[in-house]
Amino acid sequence: MNTHQYIINDVKPFALEKSIKELQTAFNQLTYSHFPIMKGDSFEGCISSTDVYCFEADKTIENYAYAIEPFFVRLDTNWLDILEACALNNTNIMPVLDEKNNYKGYYELGDIIGIFNDTPFLNEAGGIIVVEKGVRDYSFSEICQIVESNDAKILGVFISQLNSDTMQATIKIGHQGMNEIVQTFRRYSYNIISSHDEDLLLEDLKERSNYLNKYLNM
Repeated sequence: MNTHQYIINDVKPFALEKSIKELQTAFNQLTYSHFPIMKGDSFEGCISSTDVYCFEADKTIENYAYAIEPFFVRLDTNWLDILEACALNNTNIMPVLDEKNNYKGYYELGDIIGIFNDTPFLNEAGGIIVVEKGVRDYSFSEICQIVESNDAKILGVFISQLNSDTMQATIKIGHQGMNEIVQTFRRYSYNIISSHDEDLLLEDLKERSNYLNKYLNM
């Protein structure tokens, strides 16, 4: 997906020579977590509002150059990688550079999240299953095979939780008949983290059946 249309230049980068007071005023007027900083025509990085509010207002940005964070993305960076860069740098603004390191503008986090909102994962009707398995024991091909073997279509899948032992995958499936898929995942030794009405009904019937058997065998 082409993200160039989301590049904006509503706020110009601040020069190193600008005062901290000017930067503080800009942060007061806007909701950005960072502002881009330039040295002449060269992009230096971004500085955060958290740091700027701690600085002396009568000094220049250059006096606090050590606080500038050199993060950015390229013109051809995928929108998912842009989201990742924002998350890693805890920012809601992401500068964009071309292949020659020329500053082209910036992305706002809200605009990039909007791209995700337009994907089938969110805007197509379907159901969600969250499954868990050991980090060494799962594969995306197996997850897809389980879903498709039940005549269902995958609208999206991603790793939603990961630690040294286990992973959780969130799967969007293009129909509501989840019970067969849930049971197939169990047969492949996946734990089902999400709850499903059909699955709960089956468990309830199983418990009632067990209770009846115990009663009849008394």
